[in-house]
Amino acid sequence: MVGGLNWGLWGLFEFDLVARALGGNTALLSKAVYGLVGLAAVYQIIWLKPIQMRWAVKPLSA
Repeated sequence: MVGGLNWGLWGLFEFDLVARALGGNTALLSKAVYGLVGLAAVYQIIWLKPIQMRWAVKPLSA
């Protein structure tokens, strides 16, 4: 959610919520949040297929 909100604000207003709230793009806490958001995305990619199978969801075909 943090990643989506941040990208939406950046795309619409060029406003980086994470950087603003945590002391800038290069602040250690900001980097930690960016890293956690990235890890969450990788986790979702890895577990997408098992979750679809568990819930009997047909994957979208390209």
